[in-house]
Amino acid sequence: MKNFEENLERLEEISQKIKNPEVTLEDALASFEEGIKLAKGMEKEIDRIEGKIQVLMNQPVASAGDSPELDLFSQTDDATGSAGAPKEGLRQ
Repeated sequence: MKNFEENLERLEEISQKIKNPEVTLEDALASFEEGIKLAKGMEKEIDRIEGKIQVLMNQPVASAGDSPELDLFSQTDDATGSAGAPKEGLRQ
């Protein structure tokens, strides 16, 4: 993020330089090209950050009591490890 802020400051400096009536056309053009490159790089960084924010915003918020509980083995017999014999007429 610091790099983004540094690029923004540099872009502001370039903007002020181009506005100066004393700057030659050649220098203004070179500064403009540098500014365009910086702006494109910053735009990519903003897109990357926006994508990350979207991912974070779409994730469900998990609280301490929200852990899923599966009640698969609560009725098993400790000795046999099974839930007992099947009821009559049912297949397992």
